[in-house]
Amino acid sequence: MDSAGQDINLNSPNKGLLSDSMTDVPVDTGVAARTPAVEGLTEAEEEELRAELTKVEEEIVTLRQVLAAKERHCGELKRRLGLSTLGELKQNLSRSWHDVQVSSAYVKTSEKLGEWNEKVTQSDLNSATFKSFEDRVGTIKSKVVGDRENGSDNLPSSAGSGDKPLSDPAPF
Repeated sequence: MDSAGQDINLNSPNKGLLSDSMTDVPVDTGVAARTPAVEGLTEAEEEELRAELTKVEEEIVTLRQVLAAKERHCGELKRRLGLSTLGELKQNLSRSWHDVQVSSAYVKTSEKLGEWNEKVTQSDLNSATFKSFEDRVGTIKSKVVGDRENGSDNLPSSAGSGDKPLSDPAPF
């Protein structure tokens, strides 16, 4: 495809490529000449503007060609250096996340959330519900671990049991 038809939309997934059905359409000076001139322009001014328009359009085509060549060269350099798009994306995300973390809004929000977390945690630790839960966990722990600490673990032992299967008191 002619590089003059390159798409310069840098956000496009087909950056630098246009489909075969899409090409630059040059301005037809015959059609443009048939349109009435803007009032207040003389024939000479209109011709001067048309010449400038043609020149600018030609420059745009040239710039698209140069951009396409630069993008190809950039891609080749990255390939030779072993740089991948995924690596660049990871680096950009890391840099952006770091920028967010050092922003004043993030720092202030983080500090406030830390203060709120501390207050909520302290109020929860002092609440009756938490004390009741803590007592229950302590009671269960003493029942499970307490007997083991006294030398009796109340668990069936395979030592000395011979060929007898272990009894399982649980119905499930």
